[in-house]
Amino acid sequence: MPNRPRPLVAGNWKMNGASASLQELMAIGQGFMSGLDAETEALLCVPATLLSRASEILSRTPIRSGGQDCHWQQSGPHTGDISAEMLKDAGASHVIVGHSERRTDHGEDDALVAAKVAAALRHGLTPILCVGEGLDVREAGRHVEHTLAQVDAALDGVSTDDAAGIVIAYEPVWAIGTGKVATPDDAQEVCGAIRRRLRALYDAAVADRVRILYGGSVNAKNVGELMAQPDVDGGLVGGASLDADGFAALCKNAG
Repeated sequence: MPNRPRPLVAGNWKMNGASASLQELMAIGQGFMSGLDAETEALLCVPATLLSRASEILSRTPIRSGGQDCHWQQSGPHTGDISAEMLKDAGASHVIVGHSERRTDHGEDDALVAAKVAAALRHGLTPILCVGEGLDVREAGRHVEHTLAQVDAALDGVSTDDAAGIVIAYEPVWAIGTGKVATPDDAQEVCGAIRRRLRALYDAAVADRVRILYGGSVNAKNVGELMAQPDVDGGLVGGASLDADGFAALCKNAG
């Protein structure tokens, strides 16, 4: 069995946080400086208004910073949007693309998500590609088929070299912010299917290197059981990443 990738816990602050929140960010960074969570790689995707300052704070810690979305073009008349180049300039190493809230709130389809993956790669950012099904798809038993179609579309045209560095986050939409969580077996079923699809699209080396995260009401209590699954390499975390003590505990239990 291949060696598993180093666990990754990616915190997504969503539309939360102002300048005062940087104190919490400093506390999270100090916790990692203690070496408590050395076995786990951590990333915080903060609002764009905080990204530059957050990147500066986190540069003195093992934690990296990321953006929550990017435009598919480098520049132009796109009022209110932020390009991958701008995120990189602000200190980001990663960017979330295709999050279910973007797909729902902004009508983003698979083609647009694929364009954002390509934009992130062009500018040296690691895309965290979000895929997953709604409750109707899950109840119809089409969750694996649906999720793999999203993976196929987003990776269309992505080279083998680039694919190896992408992170994929499986997030069943019905479990995001609801307090519901897919069972470890549910998470493994889809994450394992994604790994097999990567092997078919590319090769075993790529499939083994790509980190596949689970996202959806992940917390310090359930992350260990989820991470015990052979194809779950970490978590995409929402509310639990806003609190320094809670995020540190989650990262420790993921290691």
